[in-house]
Amino acid sequence: MPRLIACLLLALTAWTQEKTYEMTTYWVAFLKRGPQWTPQVTDETKRIQAGHMANIKKMADTGKLVLAGPFGDNGDLRGMFVFQGGTEAEYKAMAQDDPAVKSGRLVLEWHPWYSAKGITIVQGEKK
Repeated sequence: MPRLIACLLLALTAWTQEKTYEMTTYWVAFLKRGPQWTPQVTDETKRIQAGHMANIKKMADTGKLVLAGPFGDNGDLRGMFVFQGGTEAEYKAMAQDDPAVKSGRLVLEWHPWYSAKGITIVQGEKK
C-alpha cells in the first residue's frame, strides 16, 4: 500500500507541475490577393501556380520555411509562409522570388511572430 501511495503522489506531482515551452521568433508572410489576381484558370495561371508550388518546396528544402499553406475561405487572404532559422532578409528574398508574387497575383505582408519553438513541416518519415 505505501508503494501505491508513493506512485500516486509522484503521478499527481507530475500532473500538477506547470508545463513550460521554449519560445522563439518566427517570421510570417501572409499572402494576399495582388493587383494581378484573377479567378480565371488559364494556361498562364496554371504555370504560375506550378511555379509557386515548386518555390514552396525549394524554400522548405532550405529548412527555413517551417510551415506553409492556403486559407480555406476563398477570401483576399490566400495563405501564409512561416520562416525560422535564418534572417529576415533571407526570408524576404526567398518569398519575393515566388512566381505568384513576381507576377503580382499575390502580395506579401510580413510580421514577426513569437511562438513555441520547434514547429515544422513534416516531410514524411525519415528512414
